[in-house]
Amino acid sequence: MSNPETKLKLYGEKCKELLHESEIRFAGIVDKDGQLIAGGFKEGLVPHEGDETRLQSFLEFVSKASIRKEYDESLGPINYLAARRDKAVLVSFPFPITQILLLISAEPTANIESLAKKVVEIFTDVS
Repeated sequence: MSNPETKLKLYGEKCKELLHESEIRFAGIVDKDGQLIAGGFKEGLVPHEGDETRLQSFLEFVSKASIRKEYDESLGPINYLAARRDKAVLVSFPFPITQILLLISAEPTANIESLAKKVVEIFTDVS
Protein backbone atom coordinates (compact mmCIF):
# COMPACT_ATOMS: atom_id res chain seq x y z
CA MET A 1 0.00 0.00 0.00
CA SER A 2 2.50 2.59 -1.12
CA ASN A 3 -0.08 5.03 -2.49
CA PRO A 4 -0.19 7.93 0.04
CA GLU A 5 -3.86 8.71 -0.69
CA THR A 6 -4.88 5.10 -0.05
CA LYS A 7 -2.92 5.15 3.20
CA LEU A 8 -4.55 8.42 4.33
CA LYS A 9 -7.99 6.96 3.60
CA LEU A 10 -7.13 3.90 5.68
CA TYR A 11 -5.88 6.09 8.54
CA GLY A 12 -9.12 8.08 8.38
CA GLU A 13 -11.17 4.86 8.56
CA LYS A 14 -9.15 3.61 11.53
CA CYS A 15 -9.66 6.95 13.34
CA LYS A 16 -13.42 6.70 12.70
CA GLU A 17 -13.37 3.21 14.17
CA LEU A 18 -11.69 4.56 17.32
CA LEU A 19 -14.33 7.29 17.61
CA HIS A 20 -16.93 4.56 18.16
CA GLU A 21 -15.39 4.12 21.62
CA SER A 22 -17.61 6.09 24.01
CA GLU A 23 -14.79 7.84 25.89
CA ILE A 24 -12.82 8.99 22.83
CA ARG A 25 -13.50 12.59 21.79
CA PHE A 26 -10.82 13.01 19.12
CA ALA A 27 -8.69 10.63 17.04
CA GLY A 28 -6.39 12.07 14.40
CA ILE A 29 -3.23 11.37 12.46
CA VAL A 30 -0.64 14.13 12.64
CA ASP A 31 2.42 14.59 10.41
CA LYS A 32 5.92 15.50 11.60
CA ASP A 33 5.05 19.21 11.36
CA GLY A 34 2.11 18.83 13.76
CA GLN A 35 -0.53 19.13 11.00
CA LEU A 36 -3.69 17.02 11.15
CA ILE A 37 -3.81 14.84 8.01
CA ALA A 38 -6.64 12.39 8.87
CA GLY A 39 -9.36 11.98 11.48
CA GLY A 40 -10.73 14.61 13.84
CA PHE A 41 -13.33 15.22 16.53
CA LYS A 42 -16.25 12.84 17.12
CA GLU A 43 -19.22 13.86 15.00
CA GLY A 44 -21.73 15.98 16.89
CA LEU A 45 -19.28 16.61 19.71
CA VAL A 46 -18.98 20.14 20.99
CA PRO A 47 -15.25 20.65 21.71
CA HIS A 48 -14.30 22.16 25.07
CA GLU A 49 -13.71 25.90 24.75
CA GLY A 50 -10.34 26.42 23.08
CA ASP A 51 -9.95 22.67 22.37
CA GLU A 52 -8.78 23.14 18.81
CA THR A 53 -6.19 25.78 19.70
CA ARG A 54 -4.86 23.77 22.63
CA LEU A 55 -4.90 20.64 20.53
CA GLN A 56 -2.77 22.34 17.88
CA SER A 57 -0.10 23.33 20.40
CA PHE A 58 -0.23 19.84 21.92
CA LEU A 59 0.17 18.34 18.43
CA GLU A 60 3.31 20.37 17.88
CA PHE A 61 4.74 19.38 21.26
CA VAL A 62 3.92 15.69 20.83
CA SER A 63 5.23 15.48 17.28
CA LYS A 64 8.58 16.86 18.45
CA ALA A 65 8.70 14.60 21.53
CA SER A 66 7.67 11.46 19.65
CA ILE A 67 10.34 11.63 16.98
CA ARG A 68 13.18 12.09 19.47
CA LYS A 69 15.37 9.05 19.44
CA GLU A 70 17.99 9.62 22.16
CA TYR A 71 16.73 6.86 24.49
CA ASP A 72 15.64 4.35 21.86
CA GLU A 73 18.85 2.35 22.07
CA SER A 74 18.90 1.97 25.86
CA LEU A 75 15.16 1.91 26.63
CA GLY A 76 13.54 0.97 23.32
CA PRO A 77 11.29 3.13 21.14
CA ILE A 78 8.31 5.07 22.51
CA ASN A 79 5.10 3.01 22.40
CA TYR A 80 2.93 5.93 23.43
CA LEU A 81 2.97 9.18 25.40
CA ALA A 82 0.07 9.96 27.73
CA ALA A 83 -1.01 13.06 29.62
CA ARG A 84 -3.88 12.97 32.10
CA ARG A 85 -5.52 16.39 32.55
CA ASP A 86 -8.52 17.46 34.65
CA LYS A 87 -10.76 17.64 31.58
CA ALA A 88 -9.18 15.11 29.20
CA VAL A 89 -6.71 12.32 28.67
CA LEU A 90 -4.34 12.85 25.73
CA VAL A 91 -2.44 9.90 24.27
CA SER A 92 -0.13 9.84 21.27
CA PHE A 93 1.19 6.81 19.38
CA PRO A 94 4.18 7.42 17.09
CA PHE A 95 4.53 5.57 13.78
CA PRO A 96 8.33 5.95 13.55
CA ILE A 97 8.85 4.69 10.01
CA THR A 98 6.41 7.14 8.42
CA GLN A 99 7.13 9.90 10.98
CA ILE A 100 3.45 10.46 11.73
CA LEU A 101 1.54 9.87 14.91
CA LEU A 102 -1.94 9.10 16.15
CA LEU A 103 -3.31 11.49 18.74
CA ILE A 104 -6.31 10.63 20.89
CA SER A 105 -8.22 12.86 23.27
CA ALA A 106 -10.57 11.05 25.64
CA GLU A 107 -12.75 11.71 28.66
CA PRO A 108 -10.79 12.11 31.94
CA THR A 109 -12.24 8.80 33.20
CA ALA A 110 -10.63 6.83 30.35
CA ASN A 111 -8.27 3.99 31.21
CA ILE A 112 -5.04 4.72 29.31
CA GLU A 113 -3.93 1.07 29.13
CA SER A 114 -7.32 -0.01 27.75
CA LEU A 115 -7.16 2.78 25.17
CA ALA A 116 -3.66 1.70 24.17
CA LYS A 117 -4.81 -1.92 23.69
CA LYS A 118 -7.75 -0.79 21.54
CA VAL A 119 -5.45 1.34 19.37
CA VAL A 120 -3.07 -1.57 18.88
CA GLU A 121 -6.00 -3.83 17.89
CA ILE A 122 -7.34 -1.34 15.36
CA PHE A 123 -4.00 -0.21 13.90
CA THR A 124 -2.17 -3.57 13.93
CA ASP A 125 -2.30 -4.02 10.15
CA VAL A 126 -1.16 -0.45 9.39
CA SER A 127 2.52 0.21 8.80
